Amino acid sequence: MRLIIILVFSITILNAQYLPNYMTKQERAYLPNYVKNISSVGITLPPASAVRSVAEWEEMQAIVISWISYKPQLTEIVRAAVEECKVYILTTDSASAKNYLQTENVDITNVKFINYGTNSVWIRDYAVNNIYTNNVDSLLFLDWIYNRPRPRDDTSASPISGAFNIPLYQTTQAPTDLVNTGGNYFTDGFGTAFCEELILEENQINNDYDVTPKTEAEIDTIMKHFMGINKFIKFPVLPYDGIHHIDMHMKMLDEETILCAEYPSGIADGPQIEANLQNVLANENSVFGDAYKVVRIPSPPDLNGDYPDGSWNSGYYYTYTNSLIINKTIIVPTYYQQYDTTALRIYREAMPGYNVVGVDCDDDSGPIFSSGAIHCITHEIATTDPLLISHKRLSNTDNIYTNYEVKSKIMHRSGINSATLYYKTDLLEPYQSVIMNFTNTTLNEWTGYIPVQTSGTRVYYYIQANANSGKTQVRPMPAPEGYWSFYVLNTTNITSENAISLKIFNTQNYLKVLSNTNFNSNVIITNMLGQQVLNTNIYFEKGENSITLQNYNLNKGIYLISISYNNSIITNKFVVK
Repeated sequence: MRLIIILVFSITILNAQYLPNYMTKQERAYLPNYVKNISSVGITLPPASAVRSVAEWEEMQAIVISWISYKPQLTEIVRAAVEECKVYILTTDSASAKNYLQTENVDITNVKFINYGTNSVWIRDYAVNNIYTNNVDSLLFLDWIYNRPRPRDDTSASPISGAFNIPLYQTTQAPTDLVNTGGNYFTDGFGTAFCEELILEENQINNDYDVTPKTEAEIDTIMKHFMGINKFIKFPVLPYDGIHHIDMHMKMLDEETILCAEYPSGIADGPQIEANLQNVLANENSVFGDAYKVVRIPSPPDLNGDYPDGSWNSGYYYTYTNSLIINKTIIVPTYYQQYDTTALRIYREAMPGYNVVGVDCDDDSGPIFSSGAIHCITHEIATTDPLLISHKRLSNTDNIYTNYEVKSKIMHRSGINSATLYYKTDLLEPYQSVIMNFTNTTLNEWTGYIPVQTSGTRVYYYIQANANSGKTQVRPMPAPEGYWSFYVLNTTNITSENAISLKIFNTQNYLKVLSNTNFNSNVIITNMLGQQVLNTNIYFEKGENSITLQNYNLNKGIYLISISYNNSIITNKFVVK
């Protein structure tokens, strides 16, 4: 009888082409009979070699999507992604999908098809996860138990693995039978991962999935052995995000930078998101040993002006963090121009050189109405030949005396033949090159030096590495169009009778400038990524002057302000709360 129920249920949900990202009432009723009928097709023991989970900004050979619903959005995703990699489409009707794409003038040269039909479009949650053995060696796939009773979704890892001919590992058998979902997971690529505490609930004693009960420590052990996650940071779930997927409000842009959704004060999930973020900033460090950098991105109300609040007319969960980074392109969900322009600008400023593409997720039948966007309906497939370049970006400095040291972890399975540091101080000028030397065998670290610069200079730079195999890679990936940058500041105090002083009030949104004279000054404000967010001219009078920060629409965060005076620059740090 159970097999008949399973068959009927499978057919029913397979034909329900617009299954939401959340669990339906019908599915919840079926849930107790679901996991016990799962059969494993992959390897259920952890990999024998040490493994490293792959970060989303690393090199990708492909993305996978399921051609079952939201085809206008999928079409635009394919249009952008084929410029960067191959696109594999899961469908039982490749002729129809191909015709649809060609009718929309999409180049399908890089499009491949996997003859497999899924239950839903939400492939982020059920597709394979990328891991490497020994940091940069062999690519493996890892498959969890999907937290929705959707059999065709949950078994899609097998045809995906077969299409790429990559070994498949699975956490589907006791005692390592782990329920998890891709939307509630991201990693820095170096053993740290983030999620909401949904994973604890779904694997706890008396869980709804009938999997082996697990403590948090036991879950952490499974993630360590199967995915190389040594630090698994879990946030309290948000009160109004019904699916509790972290990708709806947070993601990492690189090893040290968190992109975080921001709401108006006291609105929607804003307070809990902020509390989660502050907990990380207070208690956790990036792989480089210091505090995470934060880029905030405003979350808009829906078209009715409503935010999600749990009421009967609660707003939809519009999100800009639910984006896809695919090599040199970032595909961002969009909704309406008033907020879209700000969101796209924030991405472009945070990741210079990347091709930032907006895809409307708010048309009459867009995925956002089913609690998902771009990240939710895509999944990346990592390259089989990774050349890893990891670098802690140089911060703004007042050093005008010694060269600037640039260190980078660089790895390839064939070994690294050479590494080069490129820099310039004018975007209109060509880059200058500096040879990097192999300086630390244990850390696979290469070091080079940018020549010292004068005060007021902005330095742009990137790294290129060449493997013994002949493979070449750059970081940031869009280099030379993309780059890291920092400012050379001068914090020398002025001691003349016309001296000024800068006093910072962190508890209020204004700065006080005390002056012994009248003067006109160029004022520059930069964020902690070294990006200029304000460059304006201000007239200061003798005595006390106030700079009201609300006038400049600064997001919450740490900034540097530089005030020019008598051919010198006074710089100080301040916080917008």
